[in-house]
Amino acid sequence: MIPTATYRLQFHQNFTFEDALALVPYLAGLGIDSLYASPFFKSAPGSTHGYDVCDHNAFDPEIGSEQDFEALSEALKQHGMRMVVDFVPNHMGITGIENRWWTDVLENGANSLYARYFDIDWHPLKNELHNKVLLPILGDQYGRVLEKGEFRLEWKDGAFTLNYYQHRLPLTPSSTLPILENAVAKTDMPVDEKRNLLDTLDRSYRMTGSMRLEERRAVNELLIDLTSRGSQLAQAIESELNALHADFDRLDALIATQHYRLSFWKVASEEINYRRFFDINDLAALRMELPEVFTDTHHLLFDLVSRGVVTGVRIDHIDGLADPRSYLTQLQDGLATALGKTGGDKAVYLLVEKILGHTEQLRPDWPVHGTTGYEFAARTTALLVDSSAEKRLTEGYHDIIGDEWNYREMVYRNKKLVMQVSLSSEVNYLGHTLNRISESNRWYRDFTVNALTIALREVIACFPVYRTYLIPDNPPDDLDRRIILRAIALARRRNPALERTVFEFIRDVLLPPDPNLHPVDPELRRQFILKLQQCTGPIMAKGVEDTTFYVYNRFIALNEVGGEPDVFGMSVEKFHEANTRRLAEFPHNMLTTSTHDTKRSEDVRARLAVLSEIPYKWLAVVRKWRKLNRKLRREIDGEMAPDPNEEYLIYQTLVGSWPSHPMDDGEHATYISRVQEYMLKALHEAKTHSSWIEPHEQWDQAVSEFVKQLLTRGPQNQFLAPFQAFVETTLVPGMINALTQLTLKLTAPGMPDIYQGTELWDWSLVDPDNRRPVDYALRAELLRTLDNVPFSDLLAHWRDGWIKLHITKTLLHLRKSHKKLFQEGTYEPLKTRGLHSKNLIAFQREHEGTTLLVVVPRLTTKAGFNPPTERWGDTAVAGLDSAIRWRNLFTQNIPAGSDAIRARALFDGFPIAVLVSEP
Repeated sequence: MIPTATYRLQFHQNFTFEDALALVPYLAGLGIDSLYASPFFKSAPGSTHGYDVCDHNAFDPEIGSEQDFEALSEALKQHGMRMVVDFVPNHMGITGIENRWWTDVLENGANSLYARYFDIDWHPLKNELHNKVLLPILGDQYGRVLEKGEFRLEWKDGAFTLNYYQHRLPLTPSSTLPILENAVAKTDMPVDEKRNLLDTLDRSYRMTGSMRLEERRAVNELLIDLTSRGSQLAQAIESELNALHADFDRLDALIATQHYRLSFWKVASEEINYRRFFDINDLAALRMELPEVFTDTHHLLFDLVSRGVVTGVRIDHIDGLADPRSYLTQLQDGLATALGKTGGDKAVYLLVEKILGHTEQLRPDWPVHGTTGYEFAARTTALLVDSSAEKRLTEGYHDIIGDEWNYREMVYRNKKLVMQVSLSSEVNYLGHTLNRISESNRWYRDFTVNALTIALREVIACFPVYRTYLIPDNPPDDLDRRIILRAIALARRRNPALERTVFEFIRDVLLPPDPNLHPVDPELRRQFILKLQQCTGPIMAKGVEDTTFYVYNRFIALNEVGGEPDVFGMSVEKFHEANTRRLAEFPHNMLTTSTHDTKRSEDVRARLAVLSEIPYKWLAVVRKWRKLNRKLRREIDGEMAPDPNEEYLIYQTLVGSWPSHPMDDGEHATYISRVQEYMLKALHEAKTHSSWIEPHEQWDQAVSEFVKQLLTRGPQNQFLAPFQAFVETTLVPGMINALTQLTLKLTAPGMPDIYQGTELWDWSLVDPDNRRPVDYALRAELLRTLDNVPFSDLLAHWRDGWIKLHITKTLLHLRKSHKKLFQEGTYEPLKTRGLHSKNLIAFQREHEGTTLLVVVPRLTTKAGFNPPTERWGDTAVAGLDSAIRWRNLFTQNIPAGSDAIRARALFDGFPIAVLVSEP
């Protein structure tokens, strides 16, 4: 069942199923037909997002019980609504003992029933890690932590754990036998009972395989009974633990026998031996390609689909899987079976979180309905950017920072930085695997590990997309071949001193020649290809989204997930081409403009786009502000903090996120804190003067204080008044941009999503700022009173957000009443003519006699109308059917039948126009 529109809700302990239940009538009234839920499966305690799931087959108790979920589901059904759920197949959260699979691995090592479930290298390069899992959870070096007494052994529920702050780690039962033996010996139990108990423990603790689970459970119950409150055995165990805490050598020896090795968290980048989600140590990757892993993670999801509760699925981080296409095919087959259908090709509405390169397309053979829409968000922002300002803004940026930065060069450097700093263990593994491959054929045996690893880093740094989709035993498709050859060619060109044959070897491993005169070990080759493809995506994401996007601050409206900051703007013609292609290939692709992952909200980007229309004015005020605020900067280690690039980021951030309504003192103080928190994250992600791994506290504090002094109210602040005066000039054109963006999302080919709270103005920055609580009471009250608001007030009082809410409600209800028009209707770009023809975006859609006409403005500041007035002159939309009688959904004006309609008639009293043909 294809949704007409979704509404994204972020579930966590402070927003539960019960809270969502109360919202159902509001969402139905807004025109939403599908709730789009963040992951609600059992996650790490205190999770604010659900992507650290620790049990795919249970509801998160902090969000609600199964009964709470059933109540929500029933309410949705009563209102004719459905649910799309976010599912996480790539990884699991491994903090604490809530993840029983991971806990079993730590307790039993490679003999665990779940050892194969996680992507663990049990025989890494470091000998000390053989058959162990590196756990980089310590806040200091291991020896220091040990001798500061920060490890504590605990006896609870019939078992021992090793505790380190919030971490509770299991102990291999056989390693705890001496503790129990000594404790039992200290009791006055009869000798036979002691012997029988110890024999039982010894047999149970040394047992392996599936039988051990029942046996251990029985033994635990026995021990719980024997160590009940105040028992002699419990006191003896406590005495043994105290003795261990006092003897660091004994405690160290006990820890050394475990199936894990504890280490300083900074060690992770070089030595960690389990695949993670990006560089997050608390998220361990699953081997979803194994049938047993797939089966054991999808029970609850398939059950919810079979009951008709869930009718759509969003797959998180599809690029992390070894074989995305096979997974998606298997998933659709499973969903079809759950529904009692035969054949799983698109049995259920299925979306993938996939970031596409600038010219990349979603693979047509994937059984999905599309992506989650990052590319649409990037295109709509680019559409609102004046591309003619690129030269001026680039020159101005270079003048501010005192250097000439090239975006592509910066991406290349930052991907290499990530491979050296946070993901070096993954690249080292690939380099050594490549070396083993070279040793499998005498033709390649003279390549060194060092040369292979360096060349591999260079190839990955030159990768133009997140990943390829090679199947090791199948011939590569043309697209993957072109991507790989291009990356290798760029890497060779950048590194003329590196041996050419090393790059040729990498090429032949990935793309074997036919005939292949020098074949290599097929299993090693298979492992290398799959791991490489799982690695290039995180390196791209960390190097681009989480580094370059915070460094290359030429024009931050373009620094968005799915965007290309060096592609300055998009023509109307290119935008129409993208819509036409989407309709032909993935007509139900999600369309989004704000998500939990966006760097800035849709409204912030829309206002920032205005700066491209006034580049000279913008750069002039920045020069004044920099001069005015020079005294607020602080010298640290011979440099001024913030540096010019950081200061320019601050000014753009303030212009984009400054609320459109007056702030009281409390709101103003909160806003200052929000910007300070954003800049702290930006500094750490940029990795220029500070970072998450090595925070430069003095620099962080100096930038935070700079922000505070910029924004503190008072007569001594000479910046705030002229800043607010400038922002005021951007508000109305920014508002028009935002409404244009919203209208396009709700009418273009695809399925639109509303991110929580963005039906009103939203000035959020990157997470966690965009996950702040939403005032739904206000939204519900505004929706109830919306029909009583005089039409003239919508535009006059646009700051209240009524106008955005009104457009959202009107177009969502139109989508519900004309489902086939939006899901199957044609898409025809329309010609515009006249004085400001380049400032219009116009198209029409048609299905079975019903025609929709959409006309929205762009670049309104440059054109000189703010808001649009008679200055539109002779600008018109042409190519219309003169026999059609139109009804304007917003003004109710009905233009006379003609093959062209003037812009001033379309925008008479309202900034956007959506017309439907009258019967």
